[in-house]
Amino acid sequence: MIRSNAFDYISLMDKAADASWMRETVISNNIANVDTPGYKRQDVKFQDILEDELDNTKYKNLEQAVNSLDYTDGSSLKGEVYTDYPSFDYRLDTNNVDVDNENVEYASEQLRYQALTTAISGDFQCFNAVTRS
Repeated sequence: MIRSNAFDYISLMDKAADASWMRETVISNNIANVDTPGYKRQDVKFQDILEDELDNTKYKNLEQAVNSLDYTDGSSLKGEVYTDYPSFDYRLDTNNVDVDNENVEYASEQLRYQALTTAISGDFQCFNAVTRS
């Protein structure tokens, strides 16, 4: 059997795309609850988790660190939903959702997700080209 780390970056981008999709869903939920009294904005943390995972590896270069990460379903490398500024009240009804900010964040997240899926697709196209030659 051939052992290769060729798919580690794809696996990492897949985890990032999952977190990005989760964040789009959470932001959509924030927008839907903009008029709900007492609702607190939620967000998804992934970048900090990824940085911590990479920092906690014993490897000094990025390639070895990425190759050492756990990509299984039980991995800690996944997005985490949290309540953003739970004690902050944006309005008198104690809701802290700013719909303009949420729309900007949603558009930004759509671009991130599109970039990740395009990169994943491009990597698979490269693998396909290599295996055909």
